[in-house]
Amino acid sequence: MRIRILPLASLVLSLGACATGPNYKTPALAGTAGGPFAMASSASPGTPVAANDRWWLMYQDPVLDRLIDDALRANTDIRVALARLDRARATLRAVRGDRLPDTQFAVDTNRQRMAAVQTIPGSARDNTYVNAGLSVAYEVDLFGRVRREVEAARGDYEAAGADLDAARLTIVADTTQAYVDAASAAQRQAVAEHIVVLLDRTLRTTRARQKAGLTGALDVARIAALREQRNGDIPPLAAERQAALFRLAVLTGRTPKDLPPEAGARLTPPTIAQPIPSGDGMQLLGRRPDVRASERRLAAATARIGVATADLYPRISLGASVASTAFGFGNYFGQAPLNWLIGPMLSWSFPNQERQRAQIDRAKADTREALANFDGTILRALAESETALSNYARVLDRRAALAAARDDAERAVNIVRAQQREGTVDSLSLLDAERTFSDAEAALASAEGDVADDQVALFRALGGGWQSTSLLE
Repeated sequence: MRIRILPLASLVLSLGACATGPNYKTPALAGTAGGPFAMASSASPGTPVAANDRWWLMYQDPVLDRLIDDALRANTDIRVALARLDRARATLRAVRGDRLPDTQFAVDTNRQRMAAVQTIPGSARDNTYVNAGLSVAYEVDLFGRVRREVEAARGDYEAAGADLDAARLTIVADTTQAYVDAASAAQRQAVAEHIVVLLDRTLRTTRARQKAGLTGALDVARIAALREQRNGDIPPLAAERQAALFRLAVLTGRTPKDLPPEAGARLTPPTIAQPIPSGDGMQLLGRRPDVRASERRLAAATARIGVATADLYPRISLGASVASTAFGFGNYFGQAPLNWLIGPMLSWSFPNQERQRAQIDRAKADTREALANFDGTILRALAESETALSNYARVLDRRAALAAARDDAERAVNIVRAQQREGTVDSLSLLDAERTFSDAEAALASAEGDVADDQVALFRALGGGWQSTSLLE
């Protein structure tokens, strides 16, 4: 008997080492996808050094650091992503449980009265029946169905982890953006208020000249109109700043009234003086959480082809049970008869397997969809990063040009003011110079905000931290 059992056991183990469906392999990247960025060859402010995971620390702003810590801890979107990760973890645990024997123990008891005509003479009409049984069943995973289900659940769990990283990246970027927007609006509001102060001074000078008979009412009206126009720019900027602070409160898990005062104390956008480390394409794809999530979903979809394919073949379970029935608890623990059963059980849908084959085709279609999503995610990640690098480089050039223009306009308005005091130019020339200077200063303040905005966009495109290893290495 032992000679017969050993070959059978060897056969079962060898079959159990197989699994239906394709074995997953990470798709190969296009030849240039993992190389240096295209913008690296131009006047880009990025460097090939690997990107900083905790990139917001480069601003060296303790208030921003605390706000981001608050957002990572209390933001509702992150709490949602955490709950989904916990659900995926629980699903993985449940699927892994299918690899273990299923044990069930059942006990039931009932009281029964027999009719007098049905009772054997000398026997009691009232009896208590006790039934108890223990059963053990184990599915022999000959064709890897359970193994593929575990692979699919693991892929879903890891994708949920990458989704959590994506939520964290988004919240950090949004929090930084709201902080930057509030500071940028404060700076532009301060510039607008400063321009109004300068125009007030010019208006007083022009009115004094009118009283002295050196200029007319038209010049006064023109300066006054420009002053009111610039004064009208202030309320929208104040509202924009307040809206950014309200957004910042929500992102950090607070009501608008509970936002600490220091969150809105900054009056200029935070800046980064050093070149931003951007890495290369391979580092980007390993760092972007959306790429990792897409790759893990592709792995899960591939595993489900094996789950569907395994349904074409028989399922074999090994089971054993032991049970007993007795009249009353006393007899049960005494002389109750014992029944036992042991043996294999086979289930197989055959020959009609159209449903199973349709499930395989659906799983294959899902895998092709997941592969297309993965390829598209890579292309979008590369395009977003290249675009962000390009935009950041150009906005730095624009800020430098506007700074030079503002300096030239300031020198020009100072010259015209001096000439007006000397009586060599009229008020119209001063008005033009004042308007040019105010426009240049407002444009420079707006460009400062654009630089900060594009910095955040670049960091968002380059991905965040939190992952331990790259899935594309």
